[in-house]
Amino acid sequence: MTISKETKVGILALISFVILYLGFNFLKGKDFFSPENIYTVVYDNVEGLTAANQVSLSGMKVGQVKKVELIAGNKVQVTLAIRKDLPLPVDTKALLSSDGLLGGKLIRLEMGRSSKIHPNEGILIPDKETGITDLLKAQALPLIHNLDSLTSSLRIVTKSFETTGASVNSLVKNSDRTVTTLGSSLNSTIAENRTNLAGVTANMKSLSANLIETEKSLKPLIGKFSSIADSLNALKVSQALATTQKSLESLQKIMAGIEAGQGTAGKLLKDDSLYTNLNRSVADLDKLLIDFRLAPRRYVNVSIFGNKKADPPAIK
Repeated sequence: MTISKETKVGILALISFVILYLGFNFLKGKDFFSPENIYTVVYDNVEGLTAANQVSLSGMKVGQVKKVELIAGNKVQVTLAIRKDLPLPVDTKALLSSDGLLGGKLIRLEMGRSSKIHPNEGILIPDKETGITDLLKAQALPLIHNLDSLTSSLRIVTKSFETTGASVNSLVKNSDRTVTTLGSSLNSTIAENRTNLAGVTANMKSLSANLIETEKSLKPLIGKFSSIADSLNALKVSQALATTQKSLESLQKIMAGIEAGQGTAGKLLKDDSLYTNLNRSVADLDKLLIDFRLAPRRYVNVSIFGNKKADPPAIK
């Protein structure tokens, strides 16, 4: 049996197409020779996850995303094809994560600890993992907003400076005009009053000369007043010293009389009999007061009812 050239070309084309299809899917990560289990997971937002993205565990590829489709309630259902020889506990989480700095998405499996294993076509627990790109976006967005607000503020300030510059220019022009006007007015005033200024200067010179002569006349008078004041001060000091000397002499005489036993103070200091008599009088007075308190009728005899009691003996 002979095969025609057309049949050979068709068979060759079919084989080439099959090889191309298998190679394309192999490059996409699909392995036709290893059995797979199918799992589903539902997210609120997949953030750019597409079919053929990889599913990893501990940094190794264990599967890939088969399908991403929108379901009821604006949810996104993702179908995963994972190696059949990898049993997944029922509490395993499918973390939607970022693939490095480029921002690509992948599914990272976080193995659970349950002893119960997911069956084929089971539903995994969805979760999200914040990657470096997401963190950079979260940090960059407020910075961008602040830069926008700063740019707007700078524009407003620039416009304000434009109006301020115009105002300053007009103010400088008005100042130049004012200075020019004041200069011309001052020059004319000086020219008109030059004669008066010369007269005032001459009067000031004559007044200065008169003041110098007056100062020369006042210097002797000031010297005389100074000598008179010194004499008065010396006289007052002499009188005060004389009075103080007299007072000291009188005080010395009084102290000498006291030392000699003259007067009451001298007798108190030199004569013990006065001190003894005073002590004796005080003791007698004390006994009298005690006796008066114990027997007042001995000194004041007043009886209303006529009863008389014997008085205690007098204190000796």
